[in-house]
Amino acid sequence: MDAPSAGSTGTVLSERQRIAWLRLIRSDNVGPATFRDLINHFGSAEAALAALPELSARGGATRAIRIASEAEAHRELEAAHRFGARFIGIGEPDYPQALKQIDGAPPLLAVKGALAATKRPAVGIVGSRNASAAGTKFAAMVARDCGRAGYTVVSGLARGIDTAAHRASLGTGTIAALAGGLDKPYPPENIGLIEEITGGNGLAVSEMPFGWEPRARDFPRRNRLIAGIALGVVIIEAAMRSGSLITARLAGEFGRLVFAVPGSPLDPRCHGTNGLLKDGASIVTEPADVIEALAPLAQLDLFPLSMAEEPARESRAITMPPGDSDRMRIIGALGPTPVEIDDVIRHTGLAASAVYLILLELDISGRLHRHQGGLVSLSD
Repeated sequence: MDAPSAGSTGTVLSERQRIAWLRLIRSDNVGPATFRDLINHFGSAEAALAALPELSARGGATRAIRIASEAEAHRELEAAHRFGARFIGIGEPDYPQALKQIDGAPPLLAVKGALAATKRPAVGIVGSRNASAAGTKFAAMVARDCGRAGYTVVSGLARGIDTAAHRASLGTGTIAALAGGLDKPYPPENIGLIEEITGGNGLAVSEMPFGWEPRARDFPRRNRLIAGIALGVVIIEAAMRSGSLITARLAGEFGRLVFAVPGSPLDPRCHGTNGLLKDGASIVTEPADVIEALAPLAQLDLFPLSMAEEPARESRAITMPPGDSDRMRIIGALGPTPVEIDDVIRHTGLAASAVYLILLELDISGRLHRHQGGLVSLSD
């Protein structure tokens, strides 16, 4: 495993912990938020893995939960090593500091390339795949000037605007967030570009397993990485149904700045960006608009390395399993409409620790659906 980059601080996982973390996040019904709740409750990934079968059974699962084996985790680590990549945990020194603050941050990131790219403040630049010549030229201008101003440019390796932004920032540093595994970049025509990125001053990141072919539903997950890594995102030429608008929405939910480049009302590629401007996004007509707006944020310590809720520092708040009556009260308080967990606690009058444990049981058994913002609902 590579050593942390110079000047990094944080807690480094042992090889045993890394295997356990990888097993846990690759097990059935364990997403980023569930992972964090499991670690918070049981104190370690190993303890959480041991508890999964019982949690699933108590939650009402009709079949045994699939738990990733040590052999599977070793194989993925070996695949990463052969590919020249590694896995970074959320509490480790080289994990992107802004990303660790978002709701549902990936516990583990597969990364390949120059880890120094995570040490500078980042700006996201995304937009139309079917971009105009003017759009790609402007994207390159913004990326080039932001890079020279000390920012890492993060984008999604897509055709059009993303490609222009990556290429213009190859010399200063760029991060490509992938929807599939690191070894399955999309689109295939950008394989050469991803090799340039990872072979120079840039970095490729993914939370998906090696060998994972990206599907349509994986791209919003990728967009969440872009919005989470960046202090702000610039949207250039986005149609009304563009995935770039998902990135903009997530950026707003994460407290990031959202910028939009105005375009002709006659060009469908600009309808989404013009709509963002109507909704309050900051207008961008030159790269300086972005650099000047981000400057105060880049100088503040908005994303401290020390986090009380980091998985490396969780409390071991283990409680006795709740009774069936408590479980039924919580199930009765839930429904198809997403609700805040605090509302469930108030409605049932149960201790918070009991509510969280029962929600974990329902989650592991596949009966709970988690929503952005920490909301939960019963699965259909």
